[in-house]
Amino acid sequence: MDEDIDKNSTLALFDFDGTITNKDSLFDFLKFSVGSTDYYVKLFLLIPVFLKFFIGKISNSQAKEKVFKFFYKDWPIDKFQKVSNNYSLSQINLIVKKSAVEKIEWHKKNNHQIIIVSASIENYLEEWCRQNQLELLGTKLEILENKITGKFITPNCNGEEKVKRIQNKINLSEFNLIYAYGNSKGDLPMLNLADFKYYKNFK
Repeated sequence: MDEDIDKNSTLALFDFDGTITNKDSLFDFLKFSVGSTDYYVKLFLLIPVFLKFFIGKISNSQAKEKVFKFFYKDWPIDKFQKVSNNYSLSQINLIVKKSAVEKIEWHKKNNHQIIIVSASIENYLEEWCRQNQLELLGTKLEILENKITGKFITPNCNGEEKVKRIQNKINLSEFNLIYAYGNSKGDLPMLNLADFKYYKNFK
């Protein structure tokens, strides 16, 4: 059936962490950006935040904002972007799944529109996506006076927010077929948009 599809009206939506990658890029990036010693010290100091998240007192998005604020508040955006670009180009290929990359290449070969839809911060995925000719929808950071505040200017791109971001970017009715790939409950709303749904498909 794959060989018979209309190549010019097919969309492929990919979650990133755990779907394309074999580990969570957030913590991988945190460690890369500040070094092992600072990373583990900061994680230890953030234990109260993680506990509040695990017992349901704060949301995933709130916990994530607190982590980013603790690590990066008042970082100049130029410094953060430089570290992000270095991570994107030197580290992401080390954590991607071969089978996921092969499927992305299949979609590219067939001229499908491909969008990475991720809760990860866009800054450290941008260069990898650009290098691989992939569109990106992710969580955006708030920048004031060229510094990171630690807050997000978009809701965490997870769950129903993935659907909202996709619908704001493109008209889904223009596509004859939609593929979607994910690995967690936060991807299910996106998967429900698709004709072909793949859950925990890549090993």
